[in-house]
Amino acid sequence: MPRQLFRRIVSYKPKHFAKVTTVPELRHLRRKALLAQRSVGFVPTMGALHQGHLALIRQAAKENDQVYVSIYVNPTQFGVNEDLSSYPRTWPEDRVKLQALIAEFSTNNQLGQIAAVFMPSTKEMYPSAPPTSEIDGQGSFVTITPLSARLEGASRPVFFRGVATVCMKLLNIVQPERVYFGQKDIQQTFVVKRMVQDFHLDTEVRVGSTVREADGLAMSSRNVYLGERRRAVALVLLNSFKEVQQVFARGARKRRYLYNAAMDKLLSVQKQQEALPKGKRALFEVDYISIADPDTLDELEEVTVERGAILSGAIKMLPIEDSQEGEETGLGGGKSTVRLIDNIRLDLLSAKVGYIP
Repeated sequence: MPRQLFRRIVSYKPKHFAKVTTVPELRHLRRKALLAQRSVGFVPTMGALHQGHLALIRQAAKENDQVYVSIYVNPTQFGVNEDLSSYPRTWPEDRVKLQALIAEFSTNNQLGQIAAVFMPSTKEMYPSAPPTSEIDGQGSFVTITPLSARLEGASRPVFFRGVATVCMKLLNIVQPERVYFGQKDIQQTFVVKRMVQDFHLDTEVRVGSTVREADGLAMSSRNVYLGERRRAVALVLLNSFKEVQQVFARGARKRRYLYNAAMDKLLSVQKQQEALPKGKRALFEVDYISIADPDTLDELEEVTVERGAILSGAIKMLPIEDSQEGEETGLGGGKSTVRLIDNIRLDLLSAKVGYIP
């Protein structure tokens, strides 16, 4: 029976999702969906759900009969000097948001249902040995090179090894028709797409648009660490992209002109902050600015109007040096470094209208 016709006939939807913690449980549910000819869209997350995650779940519900969401903070994508324990874990709030989506979907028979939330333990995900985060660590890993050594991978050498490994595990467990990622993590989408292609995984990788705050800051689970002072300065990365858009619209195509436009903006704000007293400034470091081919992520020396480019970058908001009494410093009191990434599609249309896709 055609999927759309089936949805018109069957109006009842469960009011709750199944919370699943083991692989056999998840596979049992997936087999039932398969036998019932229900398509599954999968949204992998590390929890601390925000509107970007919810947008991906909405997209999955439009394109599939059932939606599976995973919530798992994967240790193998954290380096040995990165604080895995500080990553926000907000299951009570996440559950409320998922239940609200169920209520939202229940009134529309053309939408799928949130059928399962997979919340495995690390022992469940890595059954044979504890995971390791050393560069030369032992274990069963998936590596996608050279993609995983660029950009984010240059600063975080085990990150994409961990991402590819956990995504391979999750896709093998769930076996969804489609899997959903956000454009904000653009390099991650390239790595997963390459993995799916090279290992002949039978799933389609779908990429949803970056969801932004009202002022343009890309939504991220890490934003809760920023606090008011760092939150205001964090917009510098997006503002540097806007500078590149302007020079591109005026005819600049060479990498050096585009790159310099971004760096001039970043360094100007960096100097402004350094000149302020410790109790008022928010310092940051620039990790990278990339101008890359939209299909391969190879760095470009010149951008053509026909193909455009992916403009991406990363900054690290440094800990607040001197917090003031009553200041809103974010989760953790402003003591942790917060890494922020973002990207836009650089082409003539977006540059002329100042559009941040």
